[in-house]
Amino acid sequence: MTSDTTHYRTCPLCEATCGLELTVRDGAVLRVRGDRDNTFSKGFICPKGSVLHKLHADPDRLRAPIVRRGEDPETATWEEVSWDEAFAVVADGIQGVIDRHGRYAVGAYFGNPSVHSLGTVIYNRVLIQAMASPQMYSASTVDQMPKHVSSGLMFGNPILIAVPDIDRTDHLLILGANPYESNGSLATAPDWPGRMKAIRERGGKIVVVDPRHTKTAANADEWHSIRPGGDALLLCAMLHVLFAEDLIDAGRAPGMTTGLREIADAVEPFAPSVVAPRIGIDADTITRMARELAAAPTAVVYGRIGTQTVGFGTLAAWAVDALNLVTGNLDSPGGAMFPLTPHESGRGKGRGRGFRIGRRHSRVRNYPEVRSEYPVAGLAEEITTPGDGQIRAMVTVGGNPVLSTPHSARLDVAMRELEFMVSVDPYLNETTRHANVILPPPTALERSEYQMAFIGLAVRNFAQWAPPMFDSDCLQEHEILGRLSLIFTGPDAGNDPAVIDAMLLDGALQSAIDSTDSPLADRSVDELRAIVRTNPSRTAIDHILDVMIRTGSSGDWFGAVPDGLSLDVFEQNPHGIDLGALQPRLPEALRTESGTIELAPQIIVDELARLATTLKTPIDTDGLVLISRRHLQSNNSWMHNVEALVKGKVRCTLLVHPTDAARLSLVDGSDAVIASRVGSVTAPIEVTDEVPVGVVSLPHGWGHDMAGTVSQIASRRPGVNSNLLTDPELLDPLSGNAVLNGIPVTVVPASPQF
Repeated sequence: MTSDTTHYRTCPLCEATCGLELTVRDGAVLRVRGDRDNTFSKGFICPKGSVLHKLHADPDRLRAPIVRRGEDPETATWEEVSWDEAFAVVADGIQGVIDRHGRYAVGAYFGNPSVHSLGTVIYNRVLIQAMASPQMYSASTVDQMPKHVSSGLMFGNPILIAVPDIDRTDHLLILGANPYESNGSLATAPDWPGRMKAIRERGGKIVVVDPRHTKTAANADEWHSIRPGGDALLLCAMLHVLFAEDLIDAGRAPGMTTGLREIADAVEPFAPSVVAPRIGIDADTITRMARELAAAPTAVVYGRIGTQTVGFGTLAAWAVDALNLVTGNLDSPGGAMFPLTPHESGRGKGRGRGFRIGRRHSRVRNYPEVRSEYPVAGLAEEITTPGDGQIRAMVTVGGNPVLSTPHSARLDVAMRELEFMVSVDPYLNETTRHANVILPPPTALERSEYQMAFIGLAVRNFAQWAPPMFDSDCLQEHEILGRLSLIFTGPDAGNDPAVIDAMLLDGALQSAIDSTDSPLADRSVDELRAIVRTNPSRTAIDHILDVMIRTGSSGDWFGAVPDGLSLDVFEQNPHGIDLGALQPRLPEALRTESGTIELAPQIIVDELARLATTLKTPIDTDGLVLISRRHLQSNNSWMHNVEALVKGKVRCTLLVHPTDAARLSLVDGSDAVIASRVGSVTAPIEVTDEVPVGVVSLPHGWGHDMAGTVSQIASRRPGVNSNLLTDPELLDPLSGNAVLNGIPVTVVPASPQF
């Protein structure tokens, strides 16, 4: 009789980083449940985590490289080939484009799955450097770039993002977020529902601002429906109240903050009485919300995707942190704080080079560069517009931009014009069907697991590492990206990615040796490398992580700190390691040129002035606007091929308020045509008072009805692609982020109603 084995690891399917307990029998996963001994999630699990093994076993998942035979992605056939054959086709295709058009003719897109894997988090940078092209795009300009820009401007570091200390706060104000369904975003916390319930049980208060009456709103003390896109106005009106009533208390921050006076002047136009008619929240409520935020013993404002996928997304992201600062709740327990991971040093001088956007501009639309990438809304035009630098080849790593980016029908057509495309992806999906070669990565159970990106956003300092559970027929992601990088480096670079592995490992060791006051100053790279490689079962990516942890904020520094961390320590603690509550990190963590929190950079002051001009424009209350939404069982487009997550009630529906339904002759359950400036879709109507009058809602990430894909379950419940309606010309100008909420639309019955 075969005995069961138990494994523990982190769920990689959303940002919550819940601990999982997996039972394996005869080489297959028998059961997945929440790890009750996990020091962070304590057994919490959502429907997605419980089916992780079904993604691993999905018969539609690619298990070997495939090469397209035929020009039309809808009718082409695919041939399974060896890894060496696949990379030979990639080398010929990429080098041919570079020879004919130059390096700038090659672009890359990195999807959300890239940040869920240790291999891609580290090795994507290697690939980008090897490509040496400015044509870089990612999912960041669909969902989160405004927060990077606002944090960069205020703190000097675009990845120094303040998260809500929800376990210690007395007052939580949530805008444009629905963590009951999303499990949180840019605020890593397993069991948001339980943590929010705890706030109320200890006498705290939760206020939700969202156009839709979400499940999060239903479990709050107050819900205020706001007109889509109005968040920046609301937040600035609250700032106005605090300055006008002399309720400013910068807590620890006065001595390290510049720009308070400038912001007081800049928010002067946003009196609640002026703003209220434009956002649908009355002036008295706005004033009370501001006063209560200032009066609470501890408080935090948390704004997420609904506040950032709009025309003033960066300003709204900035205003969230500005409110946290001026109420004394920035970098303070119970407020907005900065996590510290074991793989980063935590040391700093409290100043740096600061943050800039627009170091270069895109070729067609002149969009400014942000964090070395351009807005993905402009990608299609960069492919189709002739001239120097026209994209003729693409590399995609994870993601599905044909479904998830603005005016996606245009990108779908544009990709047909590419001379070559290679995709690193486990599926033949709506995007990868355009590729000439698809290189499948291992599953989450076939790789080491350490959520490098998301523990840097956790509401409590925590980390967990786990080795692979199963062997894989696929190359590891760092091996795939390493070989792609060598192709871009040139024919003389060879095809063994171990040379890149060694370069990164030795570079990390030498950097640790050379660091100020290093305990390793008298030791050599050769000696330390031998220690790291002692365990032969670990991969190159594990070796690099081990160095980062050993020389990080809680590391053992190769024995110099006896109780410090290493990968061995993590392996001995399979339920994760609790590193304590968040602690104040400023000013040391700042990277601004001034060494202060720069509250009023000129670019923000100018954006406040632009927002003020909207106060003079007429208010359109007659038309309909479209907003997005997400369900607990879904995470963009890559969760729809698991029966357990899509069965039951149809979820890809258009939510319409009863008043609008009656006015427009829309019947619950019947189909309607939703049209915007750039496209139209037909979807079933769901009449509900969950949305306010004048607002309709479609979920994001559906539309699995394209020919040439292989997704047996998703194609049976395709839904419609909401991004056929999003307008690529509507962007937040500071970040280049797409506007996915507040899109003007018309809705009519799909057939006459009699």
